[in-house]
Amino acid sequence: MPATDDAAGDLPVTGSLVVPAGLLSWRFSRSSGPGGQGVNTADSRVELSVRPLELPGLSEHQQQRMAGRLGGRLVDGVLTIAASEHRQQLRNRQAARERMAAVLRAALAPPAPARRRTKPTKGSQERRIQAKKQRSQLKKQRGSWD
Repeated sequence: MPATDDAAGDLPVTGSLVVPAGLLSWRFSRSSGPGGQGVNTADSRVELSVRPLELPGLSEHQQQRMAGRLGGRLVDGVLTIAASEHRQQLRNRQAARERMAAVLRAALAPPAPARRRTKPTKGSQERRIQAKKQRSQLKKQRGSWD
């Protein structure tokens, strides 16, 4: 049964993709930075790992897209997200889950449409030339010391 702390349980990524809690791997360690008296005792740094290419419900096409986009971030097929910006472990767990979902969502997103090349309008070309002429005149006036 998932806990109510929003840092356990299944991880929803998109409407059709949910990472089961059993595929998420957690590691906890001491965090650097502020923490007061508890900085050397509290394991507040969180690492969340998952094997994104083995997620259930992915089509072959989605797996290829994910492998291409996450290729540089995968180590032996495992994607790891670290969070240590908060002092509490629970908040770091929530941050890691949010970041993991965002990374997986971005990897699954369809590519942006190709940019359609357009020509500058006649008016914009004329304005550009006029501005260049004005700048040239200004610089010519600066040069003489009469």
